[in-house]
Amino acid sequence: MKKFIILVSFLLASVATVLGQTAADSIPKFDPKVKSALNAADQLAYQAALRYSDLETAKIKLYDLLARNPEDLRYMEALGSLFFESGKNASAALVAMDLLKINDKNVGALEIASYSLEQLGAFDRALPYYESLHLLTGDNFSLYKSAYLQYSMKRYAEAMNSLTMLLKVAKADEKIGFAVSETETQQVDMKAAALNLKGLVYLDQDSKIEAKAAFTEALALEPTFTQAKENLAKVN
Repeated sequence: MKKFIILVSFLLASVATVLGQTAADSIPKFDPKVKSALNAADQLAYQAALRYSDLETAKIKLYDLLARNPEDLRYMEALGSLFFESGKNASAALVAMDLLKINDKNVGALEIASYSLEQLGAFDRALPYYESLHLLTGDNFSLYKSAYLQYSMKRYAEAMNSLTMLLKVAKADEKIGFAVSETETQQVDMKAAALNLKGLVYLDQDSKIEAKAAFTEALALEPTFTQAKENLAKVN
């Protein structure tokens, strides 16, 4: 029995040594040809899984590729996109934030992080990503979303600054979607959307005259704007 215990202790110590070396090395070392063959097989399996809507297998293959090729950010980006497209907002946000630690100018990761965090209700964490996205790309949708989150968090002065900027730079052909039912979305002029949000900021501060003027101006630009009509009715 004593010899058995000694043998087990030796084996456990050996395993601990191997695990320690593996952790130190971070990833296993592959022969380049073996690595290339494994990558090719996993990439084919990943493509097949996508084709047949087998998202779980697709994720597993991406994890394998990511573990084997940590320097290749394409696999992490693909994993983030897969989570995002399947509505896994928490996972999508985590992957996107890891990508942004590596490259804070990754536009795709900024888009995923901002939207996913907003959907999770983490407005304070989503806002900096929307702001960065606007500064990096000049995208006015991101500027509108920044204003909306600022309004939602009752940061009214910041929201007004964002909306003032948006009203100056929004283009005539820019549209933004508003849900009018579970199955229908209304496309609205960006300036009209900004004016409607401006009215809501005023309304929250009990400035009804200014709110009415903003809603009226929004409807002058977009007469069928359902949300602006409903908001105007609140102050009439």
